Amino acid sequence: MSGVAGLPLAVTLGEPAGIGPDLTLVLWRRRLELDLPAFYVIGDPEFYRQRARLLGLDVPVIETTPALANKTFPRALPVVALDMTVTAQPGRPDASSAPAAIASIRAAVADVIAGRAAAIVTNPIAKSVLYRGGFAEPGHTEYLAKLAEESTGRSYRPVMLLWSNELAVVPVTIHLPLKDVVTQLSTDLIVETGRIVARDLIARFGIARPRIAVAGLNPHAGEEGTLGEEDSAIVAPAVARLRAEGIDAVGPLPADTMFHERARAAYDVAMCMYHDQALIPIKTLAFDHGVNVTLGLPFVRTSPDHGTAFDIAGTGKANPMSLAAALALAARLSAAAPALVAAK
Repeated sequence: MSGVAGLPLAVTLGEPAGIGPDLTLVLWRRRLELDLPAFYVIGDPEFYRQRARLLGLDVPVIETTPALANKTFPRALPVVALDMTVTAQPGRPDASSAPAAIASIRAAVADVIAGRAAAIVTNPIAKSVLYRGGFAEPGHTEYLAKLAEESTGRSYRPVMLLWSNELAVVPVTIHLPLKDVVTQLSTDLIVETGRIVARDLIARFGIARPRIAVAGLNPHAGEEGTLGEEDSAIVAPAVARLRAEGIDAVGPLPADTMFHERARAAYDVAMCMYHDQALIPIKTLAFDHGVNVTLGLPFVRTSPDHGTAFDIAGTGKANPMSLAAALALAARLSAAAPALVAAK
């Protein structure tokens, strides 16, 4: 399995005190069993050697370059070195955590934009640690969009897609307090999100005519206004506009009947109005193997759908299957539409 023209995937360090390094090492060990694409990780080679010893894993680590990663991957974990030492211990972020995590993301974007990597797979970060280190962006996704803009001179509107074989969901609003969702939600935002979803499902996922089920905001999609006017005033006009543009969107639909097996068969993606409306169903159905995909960028970015899990970092207890799924999906999507970077 490989991505663009056989290029390796660039895997970021993530929060070094979390489970990301553990999972990266475990998956290199299981690369043949799981038929994983070739990848390299951007970090501190000695840090990975120490973590492998702590976990009792026989993983040779070789400092290399993206150009040599494919040749290195069959015999050792390829690590493209950052110009810094990573000293964080499992479960204990330190002063090296934020600078290393940020530098790894920046290097991965530079590699994929320059054509040295097929796609980016990001390990989990701890936003609270990054904020203490002076990180100015709301999160991973926004930072990736900023780096893409710096590299290409174009602005991008990233959209979060949570994907699994059982269900794919998109939250229109993401990390907002529930009380702020109504003030931030708009017909234009829903339409713009739907356009990006439809475009990337066609270009990346190969779905000729994506079917988008749009959830209502309120219980029972507002119950004809008796449970709130937002669905008729904001959501329904957005669905009408999407349909007028030729996008197969339906809604607003009552969210409480959208996620059972028969309902899921009727659509390719559920577009939800707020974070938990989207993430609760997919984490119920696919907690260990869901993948976070960022749509709307000029490159493929995937990530495991879990956090840093400081409490089990360094113990060997973390389940690697979400990261494995992220690697496999990144290779698949980048191979499907390798020209998107150049076309932007």
